[in-house]
Amino acid sequence: MARSTSVVEQELELSLVLAPERSVPVPARLSYGSHDPFAVHITFHLDTGSPVTWVFARELLVEGTFRPCGQGDVRIWPTTAGRRSVLCLALSSPAGEALLEAPLPEVAAWLDRAHRLVPPGAELAALDLEGSLAELLA
Repeated sequence: MARSTSVVEQELELSLVLAPERSVPVPARLSYGSHDPFAVHITFHLDTGSPVTWVFARELLVEGTFRPCGQGDVRIWPTTAGRRSVLCLALSSPAGEALLEAPLPEVAAWLDRAHRLVPPGAELAALDLEGSLAELLA
């Protein structure tokens, strides 16, 4: 029996940090779906015309709201910028590196909604393994 898929999304504006006192706004969308319960998707809408999507563990994003975490391609940590609480995302790929700042209260509120959709620890139950296996064997 196939399960319905639910998605939680949030549009927000991030800041691409170019220098300590210089940044540019980057529209982005956070997305989390019960069909892929271990991952979060963040899509950046750049001036290039083609959006760029990064996918990484929801647990990494959750931990990053409290303390520095991650290694390699995705590193996340909370901090303040002036009077604002922000979440820093350091992304690295063969194409280059980027440091982005996201509004921490908005990300935390979105994560709360994602946790209501699929509570932490219930990710395996959210997967439709039998349905996926039936599709593969059909």
